[in-house]
Amino acid sequence: MTQMTFARAINAGLRKSLEDDSKVVLLGEDIGTLGGVFRVTDGLQKDFGKHRVVDTPLAESAIVGTAVGLAYRGYRPVVEIQFDGFIYPAFDQIVSQVAKLHYRTRGAVKMPITIRVPFGGGIGSPEHHSESPEAYFTHTSGLRVVTVSNPQDAYTVIQQAIACDDPVLYFEPKRRYHDKGDVDEAAGLQSADPMGKARVLTDGTDVTLVAYGPLVKTALDAASAAADEGISIQVIDLRSLAPVDYDTVVASVRRTGRLVVTHEAGQSGGLGAEVAASITERCFYHLEAAPVRVTGFDIPYPYSKLEMHHLPGLDRILDGVDRALGRPNSLSGLEG
Repeated sequence: MTQMTFARAINAGLRKSLEDDSKVVLLGEDIGTLGGVFRVTDGLQKDFGKHRVVDTPLAESAIVGTAVGLAYRGYRPVVEIQFDGFIYPAFDQIVSQVAKLHYRTRGAVKMPITIRVPFGGGIGSPEHHSESPEAYFTHTSGLRVVTVSNPQDAYTVIQQAIACDDPVLYFEPKRRYHDKGDVDEAAGLQSADPMGKARVLTDGTDVTLVAYGPLVKTALDAASAAADEGISIQVIDLRSLAPVDYDTVVASVRRTGRLVVTHEAGQSGGLGAEVAASITERCFYHLEAAPVRVTGFDIPYPYSKLEMHHLPGLDRILDGVDRALGRPNSLSGLEG
């Protein structure tokens, strides 16, 4: 085991993929000489050359379009979108081309493209630098969407995404880049959990709490705080947002009878709504209360001094748990 920051673990995973497969190519704005704005790709261009770690113009549509051409020629391009809010110029390329070419060609053309997206808030960024656009892509058939919450998964899942023949959007919670954890670099991909598998992080009998990406750590803190009051929470890290591993969530909800889903993105049309509806369909006769969503508000992302009021924190998640349990709480009635 090696202690690594989240960002360093992604770097190590990219390095391993570059070493293992000469067809892996990285593309993005400032990823070469600078090593990326978050230094996630630091040192990779020096070690693998400018032909495999490519600094691109500031043109997201052109970057993804180039990746489509590379995939046609048998390469495995890994694209970095510098910030979540910059992905929209490439939206047409992703949903109209990347997601559909395999289907449109009846399987003759594969699109093994990995699109890395630093997402979420909590770092005090200006406009367009802190967003949660994952629901746009989970709605699009033909795309796999994953997100990771700890350095070990950051290291493993980036390799799994690159090795996958499907296009994968790999969402990186930017406020967790400096979090540290143990990483087993010797463990092979065969021994790791599948990329599409959710993971149960804590045992619990009273409430199932589903989170992903940046809020997994907050959900674990909530479970610890609730335990002090005698409330037993089972925390599930969703990991894969498309497809969703509903079997794991269903098994938990059938045990606890209650569901709380939390994410930073807005509530309306968010992934939490889909999870709540799907679990209601599958677990209707096991539910003791309606599922509860604890999310960001349905507003344009606020400026940095207000973002911590916008993002679900410990108190709001615990309020959601109280609502699921039918307990009175001072925050009751607060939407999101």
